[in-house]
Amino acid sequence: MDEEKVVDTVLDENTLEGNSQGTVQIASDVVATIASLAAAEVPGIVSMSGGVAGGFAEMLGRKNMTKGVKVDIVEQNVTVDVFAVVEYGVFIGEVAKAAQLKVKQAVETMTGLNCPTVNIHIQGIAFPQKEKTEE
Repeated sequence: MDEEKVVDTVLDENTLEGNSQGTVQIASDVVATIASLAAAEVPGIVSMSGGVAGGFAEMLGRKNMTKGVKVDIVEQNVTVDVFAVVEYGVFIGEVAKAAQLKVKQAVETMTGLNCPTVNIHIQGIAFPQKEKTEE
């Protein structure tokens, strides 16, 4: 597993009504969870693609909220890579653009970090399930 990255955010005069209270540490898994939940809210995204390791974790009954998201934090800047599966028939460009905006807004709003780059990687297409008709 990747080494846990933690970023220290120094609270400034614009935070907590002008009182500097110290530092806040935000783990990369927290940022990844925020990004994953934001991307999942975008219409057209069916699921996140976690790869082989994510599939094994789910088979063992572990729910991984960071599945399908890679986060790189450098100082106060976050780069997010989202690996998603989209619904058949959607315009992928529009879905990807909406996901970029939603993830960027969620990460910046909830963490106070800058999120200049959100990369969307479409890993697959989910086809609608055919309903079985019983006669």
